[in-house]
Amino acid sequence: MGKGWKNIVYMGLALGMLMFAVPRIDLADWSNLSTIFGVVWVAFALLIVAAHLHELLGVEEEKKRQLLRIKRMKRWQLQQTVAGKRKLLQVKR
Repeated sequence: MGKGWKNIVYMGLALGMLMFAVPRIDLADWSNLSTIFGVVWVAFALLIVAAHLHELLGVEEEKKRQLLRIKRMKRWQLQQTVAGKRKLLQVKR
């Protein structure tokens, strides 16, 4: 099972748990500890769903590619410096 499938399965399980639990939470009595626990539990379950959705959408992929490009450039610069061919390029921030 690939990485994408795992995220889909786990997100589906978390959504299933939410569909089962949310109708059973009594929001009328906020002084009851079980209500507070239920709301916190739902918040964590939504956080899990959001994390899997974030991974499925590949939001971090572009950032990873940019970091890989920077690492390659730094490695190339170091090789050029060690070989005495060039000075290090200065990167503006």
